[in-house]
Amino acid sequence: MKPVFNKNNQPIEVDFKKNEENEYEVASQWKLMWWKFKKHKLAIISAPILTLLIIIAAFAEILSPHLPVERFSEYKHSPPQTLHFIHPETGFSLRPFVYDMTEEMDQDTFRRTFKEDTTKTYPVHFFVRGKEYKFWGLFKTNTHIIGLKDPDAPFFLMGTDSLGRDLFTRTLHGSRISLSFAFLGIILTVIIGIVLGGISGYFGGIVDTVIQRLIDLLLCIPAIPLWMALAAALPSDWSPAKIYLGMVMIFSIIGWTGLARVVRGKILSLREEDFTMAARLAGASNMRIILKHLIPSFASYIIINVSISIPTTILGETSLSFLGLGLQAPVVSWGVLLGESQKLENLAHHPWLLWPAAFIIVAVLIFNFLGDGLRDAADPYK
Repeated sequence: MKPVFNKNNQPIEVDFKKNEENEYEVASQWKLMWWKFKKHKLAIISAPILTLLIIIAAFAEILSPHLPVERFSEYKHSPPQTLHFIHPETGFSLRPFVYDMTEEMDQDTFRRTFKEDTTKTYPVHFFVRGKEYKFWGLFKTNTHIIGLKDPDAPFFLMGTDSLGRDLFTRTLHGSRISLSFAFLGIILTVIIGIVLGGISGYFGGIVDTVIQRLIDLLLCIPAIPLWMALAAALPSDWSPAKIYLGMVMIFSIIGWTGLARVVRGKILSLREEDFTMAARLAGASNMRIILKHLIPSFASYIIINVSISIPTTILGETSLSFLGLGLQAPVVSWGVLLGESQKLENLAHHPWLLWPAAFIIVAVLIFNFLGDGLRDAADPYK
């Protein structure tokens, strides 16, 4: 109990614990879910990081200092450049700059290396004019948020690949393909899993038997070999867009089985409940009962499945593209970018080729943490 003063400056006793309990009793469902979600610290941290990744994927062209196909033949396998704030002559400056890069040849190994040329600097500017591109494939512009005044000068925050292409630019563009692949794939997976699982659990009989035997057939085949076989079966003369959609369909067709079984099991236990019988007697259609009454009652289980499936889809696409069976150049995805690191020699001399792997790890972790937080928030009464 703590003393609190009223308008007349008279002390009154307020039971804060009781007030807090009353606040929980009258709070709405969404408010309870938000309070429960806030208690999951890792989910709170993951939400803005996921938002940042989505912004990067949406505005990759503007955020990139170069074009993903732009080549700097004089700077093949150039190491990442460091942003400097202290100039040897003028001292500290709020505007960062990078040094020029000079190529050297190791006389013993005959390996090309690059070294900073401290005699020449390039200040970094915002909203600079560079090579022209189409934003979202619709609007022509040449504005880049960050870059150098000279578009031909070296500015490689993550180094370059074997063709002299900026890895930072390609990684930002790769986030669009990899994340959109995961989101589109999981949307189709959820639709197929909920529809077939709901029909199987609600109607039963021969429909349930056919759907369950189909699930058993898909589950008895290991997922990775099945991915590889179906991906390899895609026609080689297809365009990158068709390959992309084909890969999405492959992951959706294989990945719906787990969610369908969860939905079926829950509907089997809920279809004879009083609220289901009341909806049926009120004249609600079977599809409305499934979508409006049964599925929302176990939304937390669907969230769990989705939060697990998104990282699995990202890793699956990355694995197949890394092995050369999925998306291939000129498509730019995180898996395609990691393809250059297959050779140990390249990895030993150019470790910055693993930068896309860091983005993959971060994306997988934040989806898992966010899924845990949403799972807890979906059932705030536990």
